[in-house]
Amino acid sequence: MRSARHLLLVAASSVALATGLAAGAGAGHAFAQSARAPAASSAAAVQPSSPWAQAASDIPADAAVRFGQLPNGMRYALLKNATPPNQASFRLRIAAGSLMERDDQQGLAHFMEHMAFNGTKDIPETEMLRILERLGLAFGADTNAFTSFDQTAYVLELPNTQDETVDTSLHVMREMMSDALMNEADIDSERGVIVGEERTRNSPQLRVLKTQLGLLAPGQRLSQRLPIGDLNIIRTAPRQLFVDFYDAYYRPSRATFIAVGDFDLDAMEGNIRNAFASWTPKAPDGPQPDLGVVTPRQPETSIIVEPGIQSSIQLNWIKTPDLSPDTAAKRSEALRRNLGLAVLNRRLGEMAREDNPPFVGAGASYQSLFRSLDAGTLAVAFNPGEWKRALDAAEQESRRLAQFGVTEAELQREITDARTGLQNAVATAATRSTPALANSLLGAVNDDRVFNSPQTSLDLFEQAVRGLTADQVNAAVRPVFEGQGPLLLFSSPVEVEGGEAAVTAALQASRQVPVTARAEQAALEWPYTNFGAAAVPTSRTEVADLGATLVRFPNGTLLNIKPTKFRENQIVISASTGIGELGLPADRLSPLSMASTVMGPGGTGKLSVDELTRVLSGKVFSANVAQGGDSYTFTGATRPEDLQLQMQLLAAYLTDPGLRAAPFEQTKAMFPQILAQLDATPRGVFQRDGSGLLASGDKREVTPTAAEIAAMKIEDIRTGVHAALAHGPVEITVVGDVDVDQVIAAVGSTFAALPDRGPAPAPLPGSAERRFPAPTATPVRLAHSGPAEQALAFIAWPTTDQINDRTTARQLSILSDVLQLRLNEDIREKQGLAYSPGSSSTTSDVFPGYGYVSVSAEVAPENLSKLFTAVDAIAADLRDKPVSEDELNRARRPAVERLRRSMADNTYWLIQLSEAQSNPASLDQTRSQIATVEAVTAADLQRLANEYLKPTTAWRAEIVSDKATAQ
Repeated sequence: MRSARHLLLVAASSVALATGLAAGAGAGHAFAQSARAPAASSAAAVQPSSPWAQAASDIPADAAVRFGQLPNGMRYALLKNATPPNQASFRLRIAAGSLMERDDQQGLAHFMEHMAFNGTKDIPETEMLRILERLGLAFGADTNAFTSFDQTAYVLELPNTQDETVDTSLHVMREMMSDALMNEADIDSERGVIVGEERTRNSPQLRVLKTQLGLLAPGQRLSQRLPIGDLNIIRTAPRQLFVDFYDAYYRPSRATFIAVGDFDLDAMEGNIRNAFASWTPKAPDGPQPDLGVVTPRQPETSIIVEPGIQSSIQLNWIKTPDLSPDTAAKRSEALRRNLGLAVLNRRLGEMAREDNPPFVGAGASYQSLFRSLDAGTLAVAFNPGEWKRALDAAEQESRRLAQFGVTEAELQREITDARTGLQNAVATAATRSTPALANSLLGAVNDDRVFNSPQTSLDLFEQAVRGLTADQVNAAVRPVFEGQGPLLLFSSPVEVEGGEAAVTAALQASRQVPVTARAEQAALEWPYTNFGAAAVPTSRTEVADLGATLVRFPNGTLLNIKPTKFRENQIVISASTGIGELGLPADRLSPLSMASTVMGPGGTGKLSVDELTRVLSGKVFSANVAQGGDSYTFTGATRPEDLQLQMQLLAAYLTDPGLRAAPFEQTKAMFPQILAQLDATPRGVFQRDGSGLLASGDKREVTPTAAEIAAMKIEDIRTGVHAALAHGPVEITVVGDVDVDQVIAAVGSTFAALPDRGPAPAPLPGSAERRFPAPTATPVRLAHSGPAEQALAFIAWPTTDQINDRTTARQLSILSDVLQLRLNEDIREKQGLAYSPGSSSTTSDVFPGYGYVSVSAEVAPENLSKLFTAVDAIAADLRDKPVSEDELNRARRPAVERLRRSMADNTYWLIQLSEAQSNPASLDQTRSQIATVEAVTAADLQRLANEYLKPTTAWRAEIVSDKATAQ
């Protein structure tokens, strides 16, 4: 169980890499999986009226994908794929989004997406989702949709490809496209849901986006048509406006159906024809909007002050969009540009990880925005008050690249890494993920890109880099920083002294500073090849029914191995040791609580993170380190040829952790800003404070203050980490495309070659205890600093743990799923109180007796009491009478299907087998997982509701705006 507070601290350690800036695309992106086009189906009755991208390209389409078109104009793309087996992903794209709305329809493209789920000619509004749930599709996870500027897409993840599931799903999607009722009463009831969604999404980041689009595309439709729309129109639009949009744009000629999965292509093609061939348009095609043009611009500076955002500056150079077809020459040009950007972004990343860095993160990119404009962007994030230094450093580094270019060594490194990624994509092509393939196809259709095979991507890449020179890359990357502008957007949580004039002057001054060529970096050697004499196992046991091999070594190292064929060329690894948070005091803040912020980002003793990536260029590896509830866990992913290296890397992180000061000092510097960002939204405040409150003030769960973090010293963290990692056996789990003997040899020469580590340390007194808070007569009230109309309600009931027996925990998860069904139907649909009310069940695997079922919802503050009353009524009903067999099935079957899907994934088995030897009982718990969930009865749920969902034990909290409380 990972707390929100713990995840916050982990996020703080890597925030420089995830600041929301526009990062440059990877060097191989131009030839990556972004393009995989099907071959035309011989059964297609007519040629596409809007040709597929390959019709205008010299790039060969992926022959494994069948393209077709129905006589009515609807296109389809089908791909057989068996990862995971017996499942399928459907996507139905409508080539219309918010850009197609008239002035009086703003928001109705997105609203129409909601209405498609709210009843059709053959399917009553209350039955749409229930039909799919009975088939095993959960709302949100498996049944979803989204609306963008230029498309609306409907998503179904089918748990199986049985005739009933396929036929019913196709019928539902056909009904949604052609026969949505849009009853006035249903429109009126859905208005509250849309308003709630707008309220939930009205974040500081969204307000910055609006400002950004206004700066980049003034007068263009892009800046005037955010998908959420106009609240006045959402609240008042008459039914006819919905009908007008639906009839004009929901039509076969604008529809593309995508199906990827474990099915017969001919049969699926026939099913699609049967479902959609009779679909005919009801009105003339809607007009294509005038998107406007990129007009001449002078340099311009805009500042937005928005509490709760990351301090950042973005320099943009805009250009008329390149709408030419997707060709090999175009991709080759993009590759050269991306290689240059990859070099720059690596330089900027290294600067961000220096001691006393000039910024917390920076990146450059080149992107196309919805056929409206192209933009080169340089973005930099920093701590408040440090903008001049950050701007100077990022601007001058980008100018250094433009003026002096990349070095030959830098270029070859990016080529090597890009080639490795593409080669790995070829090696894993046969076991690509079905949902990921469906999403890639959808993206290719929307972007009018050829959908080609991984092998074609690699071939095009090799052709493009053959004889490539640094001068050619330099010529391709320089235009990124040319064009209309620069248009500078300064986003700040506080007022900027001197305003726009000061920022403009600082940029001009920086551009006058001469820059010099970058010095060559010294060559490095991999130093972690010898951990001692290789060890031979003392025992080897086969667990035949789970396909696992359990190995023990003389020094106490435990090894669990499961070969799989789920993903070719993929191996996932975890290594656990120590006692994690059980070694921390519960009554006071310990510097060791910050271990996760330095163990991974600190690299190893001999190599920093940047030096690791340099010396291991061309290898497939990763390393993450986390402090868990009862252990420290080292995780990584690799391929068979790099398995030995990956084991050496993880062993180095254990035995020679870097624990450098730079990442911790960066966390200390950023922490006040992180807390301020959390303070700006109700959910952020609960993320900050909720885990500590739910643990009755346990200091391991309480988010530290900025002052507490500032007072910590890296020396204290180093001392604590070295002590925490010094003792205790290591349990390693390896799952994937592996040879068992090869794994044993790799572990034998690394972890098992180490001296005996002895027993794990004993937990501190009281550290194995955690208490749920006492019930609240009135909700605990917290305050956020965001808009007054935003609030969050939270209610939780104490339950139990899952330490020795997971049966009750699994039954509670189904109770939570039933609770979620009730929330969707009552809180969201019937009352319209919240857009996305959520239920969850948390059961500890560390602390005896600790767990809870919870409900949370973002609502208008005046509806807090209504929300609590509604949830109380739902809980009472679950206590008073058993759920119907139908409702039980609609909760239980999607849960079972989620489990089956998970069991065809390496990560699932990595988790399940991680304690196969230290806790052998966990194997039986894995064996019984599906049977336990399938056996849950209505009587079980009523018993659990009476035992746990009691009003006398409930703990409640509400988070409201300090602007509201001040009134």
